[in-house]
Amino acid sequence: MKPAIGHGYRLQWETAQNAHVLLYPEGMVKLNGSAGEILKRCDGQRTVAEITADLERTFDTQGLTADVEAFISFAIEKGWLRA
Repeated sequence: MKPAIGHGYRLQWETAQNAHVLLYPEGMVKLNGSAGEILKRCDGQRTVAEITADLERTFDTQGLTADVEAFISFAIEKGWLRA
C-alpha cells in the first residue's frame, strides 16, 4: 500500500496554528506533530514500511511500525488518506 492524501484534502503548515493542518471544503483538521509527520510522507509513492523507516531515521528511534500503521488505518477510515 502506498497511501496518499485523499481527494478534496490538502495538507499544509499553518503558521497561525503552529501545526500541520488538513484542509477540506467543509473545514480544517489541526494535526498533532506525529500525525503531521506521517501525513506529509504519504505521497502515493512510498509504502507504509518506507514511511515508517523514514520516520525512524529522522527521529532516531525504533518500533514505530504499529503506531504508524494504526494512524494510517484511522486516516483511511476518515477519508484523509487513500490507499
